[in-house]
Amino acid sequence: MNAGFPGATAVSHLRVYDWPAADGLRGGSPHLHTVSAEGYVVLGGEGELETLGSHGYARTELRHGTLLWFTPGTVHRLVNVSGDLEILVVMQNAGLPEAGDAVLTFPADVLADPGRYAEAVALPATAADHAAAARRRRDLAVEGYLELRERVVKDGPEQLRPLHEAAARLVAPRAEDWRGLWRRGAAAQAERTGARLDALAQGHAPHLAEAALTTAEQAPALRYGMCGRLQVWDLEGARMIR
Repeated sequence: MNAGFPGATAVSHLRVYDWPAADGLRGGSPHLHTVSAEGYVVLGGEGELETLGSHGYARTELRHGTLLWFTPGTVHRLVNVSGDLEILVVMQNAGLPEAGDAVLTFPADVLADPGRYAEAVALPATAADHAAAARRRRDLAVEGYLELRERVVKDGPEQLRPLHEAAARLVAPRAEDWRGLWRRGAAAQAERTGARLDALAQGHAPHLAEAALTTAEQAPALRYGMCGRLQVWDLEGARMIR
């Protein structure tokens, strides 16, 4: 039986947007995650990661081989300095980010209105229009982010509290559905590990007889994500090959 990708994580190949924003920097849409941690392995190019969190404001250099990760609530903005920044993204809680775990740093009046937020974050049904819509979404997130960053630099990380509260309100209606995804994913994997440890402690290992090799195919087209164009793997369609 397929137990899912290790750790109930998701992986994707990210080509960070090279579109210039209002402040002249090229890159993605600033946002945070409400439940999931996120990790980066830089595959190529050069860039920076701007973050807002309990540390205040920080800029971290990105170059080939850089590995870093951050916890939920960390506002992050990828900056594509070289124009060809590529990253392998590892997301905790596979399925939750795709279900709306991310909240973008739109201006406060948009965050306060669930209807306006949903309209601003959505991409159109027609794939041909995705690039223009993703860029508008990015620009609106940068607008709110630059205002937020200024407040954090001036008055400290407590200025993030209104954003965190707005994010919680926006995702609250989805929390119970997310709980089901978590139980079938990360929680189920942890429980299986516990059962295997119990068996090993008694000198048994029935799970070893179920050894298998599993693969998943890449999706046929790139997606327009928060930070760039994403190549994802279809983990739901994973299949055993041995």
